[in-house]
Amino acid sequence: MSTWMIYGAYGYTGRLIAQEALARGHRPVLAGRSRDALVEMAHDLGLPFHAFALDDPGAVAEALYGHAAVLHCAGPFVHTSAPMVQGCLATGCHYVDITGEIPVFQQIFACDETARERGVALLPGAGFDVVPSDCLAKHVAERLPTATHLELHIAAGERTSAGTARSVVEQLPQGGLVRANGRLVEHPLGQGGKTVRFADGVERRVLPIPWGDLETAWHSTGIDHITTYMASPPGAEAALKLLGAPLRRVLGNARIRRAVVGLAGDFARPPDAGERRTLRSHFHVVARDEAGGRAEAWLEAPEPYALTAMTAVRIVERLIAEKKAGALTPAMAFGADFVLEIPGVRRLDVRA
Repeated sequence: MSTWMIYGAYGYTGRLIAQEALARGHRPVLAGRSRDALVEMAHDLGLPFHAFALDDPGAVAEALYGHAAVLHCAGPFVHTSAPMVQGCLATGCHYVDITGEIPVFQQIFACDETARERGVALLPGAGFDVVPSDCLAKHVAERLPTATHLELHIAAGERTSAGTARSVVEQLPQGGLVRANGRLVEHPLGQGGKTVRFADGVERRVLPIPWGDLETAWHSTGIDHITTYMASPPGAEAALKLLGAPLRRVLGNARIRRAVVGLAGDFARPPDAGERRTLRSHFHVVARDEAGGRAEAWLEAPEPYALTAMTAVRIVERLIAEKKAGALTPAMAFGADFVLEIPGVRRLDVRA
């Protein structure tokens, strides 16, 4: 197989992806800013490495030259994706990342025409954000082609890596969002909660959150009204109603936000190996049309970080093997059933 690169390889998720790649017979180049971290990891895994920063376009292009793809794992992606995307467009290297950040999806889809002209695939959201929800959204939308409204409900573990925690803090100043009439509009944090029964039979309280599918599902399905919900721990709904607006104002200050981003990373606790093996994630998607038509389905999947490692590596494999170009979501690139290729994934439909 052609050579490819994992950038941000020594982060929590990057390491899981590197291990998954090795298990599937690949020898990716490990990459990132810290040479010391790469030397240690490369020695442990027996893989080549390349240390470079993203602030020098020439260095990025030189590092990517000759590689078929880069799997970008260094967030927050709102700060790191653009230089990597530009490097990929300059060198013909396919770009894959594991972001869930809406501004990043928007920036990448703005590059669609250029990517098509240059024969480069740009596929953000190749992990838990947003493979399972994107595929389930497309599946449900295909069952109701007249759908005008889409709701996605997600339940996942509360354990997060440092990178995930930092990305969440970076996004908090934007507040809540929904998509209405094809446009992203503000939605008050903590408002609009409801109870949803997932496929495991558990009823969970879910709240609207600005999940990546507000952008990706719009591209995948063409549906103009989308709300994304996440299961919330006890007390979160009341806390967000009370503190959401003040928190947005405080984190709108760049200096304060940088400090909180650092603290969030320091206090994050990612799942351990046992939790990655045993925990599950759950999805429920409902589509409706103006005539009262309805389609819905559930999806059960592995723990989010374990799922990310499996989906991201398989996406790199598919992009290298297949002729794809342009800005793509996972379901746009490989269809609604792609997620069913992942071990431990189960989809359940409601039959009309």
